[in-house]
Amino acid sequence: MELRYRLEDSSDIVSPGLVIVREHVVENLRRMLRIAGNPTRLRPHCKTHKMSAITRIELAMGITKHKCATFAEAEMLAGAGVVDIVLAYNLVGPNIARAVRFRERFPDVRLAVTGDHPRPVAELGAAMHAAGTSIEVLLDVDTGQHRTGIPAGDAAVALYASIAETDGVEPGGLHVYDGQNHQADPAERARAVDAVWSSARGLRDGLVARGLPVPRIVAGGTGSFPIWARVDDPSIELSPGTCVLHDAGYAEMFPDLDFLPAALILTRVISLPGEGRVTVDLGYKACASDPPAGARLAFPELPDAREVLQNEEHLVLETEAARRLRPGDALLAVPVHACPTSALHKEAFVVEHGRLVERWPVEARDRWLTI
Repeated sequence: MELRYRLEDSSDIVSPGLVIVREHVVENLRRMLRIAGNPTRLRPHCKTHKMSAITRIELAMGITKHKCATFAEAEMLAGAGVVDIVLAYNLVGPNIARAVRFRERFPDVRLAVTGDHPRPVAELGAAMHAAGTSIEVLLDVDTGQHRTGIPAGDAAVALYASIAETDGVEPGGLHVYDGQNHQADPAERARAVDAVWSSARGLRDGLVARGLPVPRIVAGGTGSFPIWARVDDPSIELSPGTCVLHDAGYAEMFPDLDFLPAALILTRVISLPGEGRVTVDLGYKACASDPPAGARLAFPELPDAREVLQNEEHLVLETEAARRLRPGDALLAVPVHACPTSALHKEAFVVEHGRLVERWPVEARDRWLTI
């Protein structure tokens, strides 16, 4: 990975530390806006950054619609000034009561959630109606990932109709996430997205023909975002997430996505345990461990580095650079998966043009804040 950043002084950065390159965040957002064509078409997912500071940058750039997956993220967004939030999660159990509390605490925020089964939708409607309020529900459409959602078809139409008929909930449109579309070839990925869109459009048109409102279709993820952006339909809201920070995983998987690594981890050499080996203080408590062991990080300054052992607080590398490195030397790593990585850090050290300028709290790293 090409080194596109510099760090003049790392002495005030505790390692392992999450480092955010502010100008890269801004540039990534500009590129997202260029792809979308208009800020009203964007509904970026905050799961990647979880920070009010980045949310405020987005708001200042005219991005007013936002998406999240937890109530902590929703609360962070609302606290930063967002008034249009899609909580893209099917609510069950105590989360139904939390939705009521959220509506009571943030009455001016337009909150929508997702649903794919009549029982929790009915329970949500009853709770909202009893509280004298209501909430929008987007039908969660299974596009082929088979994680959540209901396939487009008669059952989907019936469930959407029941949302429209249930007190306390309102039909908010369709949630069409195609996380399975990770095809490396852009043309193959485009064909897969076109098939998802054809199905979603048919479902939407059928619902509208029945007199049911479908105000929005929240579509896509980072990999399919540019393809969805080419669809000329005013109801589509694009919901990429990872590209605001970018990571080594998406850079390798989707070389056609032209974004910059904006989230790094500063680590330091703590030991030289053997010939050609370097141990740094970057265990899997500081970076996402869902990528396979040995493939969790990229070291731009050590292109030959091989991860041979990682524990909670240690990472052992094999590299020719071991001969010149000494304990205390600082290195920068790009996580393969940025979203879980940011959740492992209380604060981010913010660098601008190579200089440490401030710290940003990662407020929504927890499951709950106050609600």
